[in-house]
Amino acid sequence: MTIDEQIQTPLIGLPTLMRMALQGIDLAPLGIKLHEYATEHPQAANALLDLSVLLQLKQNREIAMLLQAEALNLQQVYHLPFKGEQVGLRLLALMGPGDLMSNTPVEVLVEDTDVSLTLLYVSPDLPFPAELPEHDVAFVAIAESDQNIPLLEFVGALVRQWPRPVLNAPKKIQALSRDSVYAMLHDVSGLMMPDTARIGRHVLVQLADATLDLHAVIADGKFPVIVRPVDSHAGKGLMKLDSVADIAVYLHERTEDEFYISRFVDYSGADGLFRKYRIVLIAGRPYVCHMALSRHWMVHYLNAEMTDKAENREEEARFMADFDMAFAVRHAAAFRAIHERAGLDYLGIDCGETAAGELLIFEIDSNMIVHAMDPVDIFPYKQPQMRKVFSAFREMLVNVVNRQG
Repeated sequence: MTIDEQIQTPLIGLPTLMRMALQGIDLAPLGIKLHEYATEHPQAANALLDLSVLLQLKQNREIAMLLQAEALNLQQVYHLPFKGEQVGLRLLALMGPGDLMSNTPVEVLVEDTDVSLTLLYVSPDLPFPAELPEHDVAFVAIAESDQNIPLLEFVGALVRQWPRPVLNAPKKIQALSRDSVYAMLHDVSGLMMPDTARIGRHVLVQLADATLDLHAVIADGKFPVIVRPVDSHAGKGLMKLDSVADIAVYLHERTEDEFYISRFVDYSGADGLFRKYRIVLIAGRPYVCHMALSRHWMVHYLNAEMTDKAENREEEARFMADFDMAFAVRHAAAFRAIHERAGLDYLGIDCGETAAGELLIFEIDSNMIVHAMDPVDIFPYKQPQMRKVFSAFREMLVNVVNRQG
């Protein structure tokens, strides 16, 4: 055993830390212990990486990224704790430096399976291992973003000669920007995605002072519109602007230089509620992961009163129970087109339904968080559904390995 191996504590990993955060457990004592250990053992990369994740969950991103960089300079390969009795398959996830939105959270997808997971962080600035960790299949977990485009190109060159099957081709991930997804899907029958344009701040200024017409920016341009900064997630900086006057107010509040803009689509139901669905396509088949209801158009699961309102949970439970026979059938052609055009083995979709019954696309990405960490006593129906998702992910891995063999 080397000195480095002697001073390493086992990696705690994202699933355990995220579960603790969702359960309201105070992460501060653990953070102190990890910090003390890393201070005493400066080569303890596992502790540094865990501390980075913990700080991100506590919304302390700046320090978290510094600690992650320190960890990755020490070590690029990390082994997630294996909780099963016998390893059935070895998965290698190719990860990039960055926050929790920068990679697919593969750790959560395989946590309670017989899949042994190793994370390999790659970057032109990081040493690449002389020998790859043993694995049966690799998965590109790096998400689409401006920051990750050079990294995805770098990984694309790496995987051309990869010795094992590789899932989620980097070039396909690169095509998941909001404007590219619109170009990819706008003509799919039964699917609605309003014209989405990427614009600079100066264009918003021109729209605000009426020197540029909205129709020159988006073909179906009329107010209200949705504006968000490029690479923003979880509603950060996302606003509905009802008039030209609102643009100036928005610009006063935001400092970013690049934005996405699209027409707002009112997708509320007859009862006035907005319903947003998170669905993953695994080897082309759709699986529901959650639905959320809200009286506000910007729906997030955490602000949708799912915990507080039993009627909301009852509707979600019915939706999950009926999904394969109802929603999935109703939008089968749209899901098939998304899979064929995106060309990814694993893909997340945030969507709704229009009054006309079309599948309304909000976002398509490879890094959406899906999990089974909600309280079982409040959400008992979620465990069986999420087990279907995790089993399907595992089955996809097994099938790819078997085909290669």
